[in-house]
Amino acid sequence: MSTHNPKIRIGRINYTNVWPIYYYFPELIDSNDVEIIEQVPSSLNRAMAAGEIDMGPISSFAYGQSFEDYVLFPDLSVSAYGEVNSILLFHQKPLREIANGRIVLPTTSASSVNLLKIILEKFYHGKPTYEFAAPNLDAMIKDADGALLIGDDAIKENWRNTKYMVSDLGQEWAKWTGKWMSFAVWAIRKETIRQYPEQVAKIFAAFVQSKQQAHRKPDDMIKEAQVKVGGSEAYWHHYFNTLCYDFGPEQWEGLQTYYNFCFELGFLPKAAKIDIWSEKEKTRVTE
Repeated sequence: MSTHNPKIRIGRINYTNVWPIYYYFPELIDSNDVEIIEQVPSSLNRAMAAGEIDMGPISSFAYGQSFEDYVLFPDLSVSAYGEVNSILLFHQKPLREIANGRIVLPTTSASSVNLLKIILEKFYHGKPTYEFAAPNLDAMIKDADGALLIGDDAIKENWRNTKYMVSDLGQEWAKWTGKWMSFAVWAIRKETIRQYPEQVAKIFAAFVQSKQQAHRKPDDMIKEAQVKVGGSEAYWHHYFNTLCYDFGPEQWEGLQTYYNFCFELGFLPKAAKIDIWSEKEKTRVTE
């Protein structure tokens, strides 16, 4: 990147769950300063880890895998206390009866997959077998006991669904832990903070402003969601209001619990430490 006018490469998850943080962002930032790269969560996680993207939302689990390389923005996440409405396990029998069964997972998100494993293995004391498949519910569940869908796939299937039980992973997590769960976090590569502290601060301010505007004026965003995904105005009001886009001490505590479980169950080599960016120390060099 040239030192004169570097474009900071920002990832964007191609699901509606991040819309409020992005909806007004393009008009709040100079487009010469940033390039937005839209992908599914698993691709964004890889691109951030490889240094092909400088910042953006990554799945919480991906931060746990590479936490030494990243710092997290405060005030920005996709979190829930209880239902999340877009991370859903479809199954034919109650959870305790399928805890040792065959579970089919989507290839799109590590956070949700590991959250499901924590729920089934730690809370229901199961040891299921897992396989991965494209997100098509009927095909996934044909020879399995449960199928996990996330994002807009989960939302659409839930609207159509008449025959399966549905467990909301956000609700299960809150029921067993009493804590928040953050599904996506806003990470910045440490080297980006070192090189471009001023731009990082500007981008953070624009994201927070977009979030606030979307909260105050959600109607355009909701209309667009109806056009692109379907559903009623009431559904999207409920959806965007149930999800929480903040990221403060309560969310950090819930996320730390998730990392501790991931470490305990062997999904992470060590429990991640949550490192929060601060405007006051925007010029800090993190070792």
